[in-house]
Amino acid sequence: MRRLRACLGAAAAVTLAAAGTTALVAGDASGATTALGNRWYAAAPYLMPLDNDPPDASAIMDATGLKAFQLAFVLAPNGGGCTPTWGGTAPVSADTAVQSVINTIRAKGGDVSVSIGGYGGTKLGQACADPASTAAAYQQVITKYGLRAIDFDLEEPEYENTAAIKNEIGAAKILQQNNPGLYVSVTTAGTADGTGWFGKQMLLEAKAQGFTPNNFSIMPFDGGFSGAASQTSALTNFNSILQSTFGWDQATAYAHEGFSGMNGRSDTGEYFTQADFQTVLDYATSHNMDRFTFWSLNRDRQCTPADNGGRTSGTCSSVAQNSWDFAKYSVKFAGVTPPTTTPTPTPTPTPTPTSCKTAWSSTATYTAGNEVSYNKHNWKAKWWTQNEAPGASEWGPWQDEGAC
Repeated sequence: MRRLRACLGAAAAVTLAAAGTTALVAGDASGATTALGNRWYAAAPYLMPLDNDPPDASAIMDATGLKAFQLAFVLAPNGGGCTPTWGGTAPVSADTAVQSVINTIRAKGGDVSVSIGGYGGTKLGQACADPASTAAAYQQVITKYGLRAIDFDLEEPEYENTAAIKNEIGAAKILQQNNPGLYVSVTTAGTADGTGWFGKQMLLEAKAQGFTPNNFSIMPFDGGFSGAASQTSALTNFNSILQSTFGWDQATAYAHEGFSGMNGRSDTGEYFTQADFQTVLDYATSHNMDRFTFWSLNRDRQCTPADNGGRTSGTCSSVAQNSWDFAKYSVKFAGVTPPTTTPTPTPTPTPTPTSCKTAWSSTATYTAGNEVSYNKHNWKAKWWTQNEAPGASEWGPWQDEGAC
């Protein structure tokens, strides 16, 4: 679910590509621990280290046994350019805050992957001139943090841009070649059929470039899903797409397939409980899938009425849970038994009734942050919009804030 700029020139890209083989060694020299097994990188849940009330990674590790984290998201600068930033605002080159989080995780025997792209902001594939300069920008991230894993989160609106996807897939291939042993995942939107037209076009681009990552993962949420059965059905259908696209047999396709879920209440009001996660985990392990992850650890804690009131939140799940319940499914996927001493879950708080905002008007113009009511729900605009009814499209400009 993720997105006339000056980029690094081809000469800089070649220089960084040549340095790619030693980038991981340089990271080791700066304090990185011994690499984890691929199963841990495949199980790393997403964590926003600078936004959405970041939880204490050390506390999560102690409570669950988790060792790997998927840090999100690296983007192009909001002001333009082909250099990596955290969230479009914090240059990777000057970062100390995320480095501190990584140091804490590694000091406890864990490690991180970094995810690029996501749903919001401008992506480096959009901002950079070609695959080489895109790869050069990502190589800066790999080198700075001594990374052994990276995730390409390719979704709306970027994956509708053919040139941008060519840059991203080409960059992923360059990084894979120049950083031996680098774990590379590619994450894209999920649909009931597996993935949509743009997701399929992305797979065809990978085939055309001769690029095979460790896995292609889909996100079966925010698309009319209802619980685990709809998600496992989508994973089965996606497996067929991988077979037909790459000429793989079923087992090979599953060995290159991943699941990236959303814990609790999704952006469109779907609910995925701990029981749903267990069902999908059983499916993933029984089919020898390569990846099981979720969005996000920032949400892996119970809401209070003040936090949420029954709406989708970036900082809590909107379902009854103990803190870090969902992280334990990633631990199980990695092949480890989580600690068993946990408190009894407290009930989901009863949402406080919410008053309705001013009614939506088809003639009014709305900008990001404007709130309206429509069909007894409140909605918030994600970007500029006019005459687009809230809820008309799951990928539309309106975010459902819940009943009113």
